[in-house]
Amino acid sequence: MLNTFKQSTKYVASQELMNSVNVAMALKKPLLIKGEPGTGKTMLAEAIAESLDMPLIIWNIKSTTKAQDGLYVYDAVQRLYDSQFGEGGVDDIRKYIKLGKLGEAFSNDRQVVLLIDEIDKADLEFPNDLLWELDKMEFYIPETKETIAAKERPIVIITSNAEKELPDAFLRRCIFHYIDFPNAEKMYEIVHVHYPDIEQKLLDQAMSAFYWIRAMPDIQKKPSTSELLDWLQAMVLGGIEPEQVRELFPFIGTMLKKNQDIDAFNRNRKRNFRF
Repeated sequence: MLNTFKQSTKYVASQELMNSVNVAMALKKPLLIKGEPGTGKTMLAEAIAESLDMPLIIWNIKSTTKAQDGLYVYDAVQRLYDSQFGEGGVDDIRKYIKLGKLGEAFSNDRQVVLLIDEIDKADLEFPNDLLWELDKMEFYIPETKETIAAKERPIVIITSNAEKELPDAFLRRCIFHYIDFPNAEKMYEIVHVHYPDIEQKLLDQAMSAFYWIRAMPDIQKKPSTSELLDWLQAMVLGGIEPEQVRELFPFIGTMLKKNQDIDAFNRNRKRNFRF
């Protein structure tokens, strides 16, 4: 019987998103998730792991990350050091092989959720260098002459902030889903998952202000869902009353992170103080 991803207790997913997850699992293909920062791409993998009661392995991609890093690393330097200083067992190369996140996922006795987070941070060749491994769910270690094959095929979730175009050959192997930024109705649902006891008047004022700021045409980095949640928490902890949201815009630095955006906010606030 196939596993089915359903709504998590801590993650609000649309029916379309749940369908995409389940199709990817049924077809045994990676799920590529795109969307602007703060739309819950990374948290999706956590929700899937929670919903299906599976371990979660996270491979955080950086600009310097190579595909090889996710497979294994052979520590030849340590082996040379051990041989020079009389450490035993240097003939056993396996001692100097350390599996990467992909290797950990393949070698796990249980099926796991593997998150390859922000794949577009790496260079353009990175996705292509993983085509075989993601297709066949195996890789070869020449130093030990062994093949590491997945004992249980992992559920692979790949996130991208769309900073770079991904190769067509890579895209063909994925199921794709774009997470739209939540509308107000969905955002209320998300907030209540995190803060079920928040005062409704405070939330209403904060939501109106939040979407008013996001609608400003000259804002470079629009505040995200996570920044709205931080703002709400700051106001609750600071004892802010609902009417003070409109008057003071307290703790605005939890939402706007650039000088240009603070200036744009102040200009718009003076010109049109309506939300």
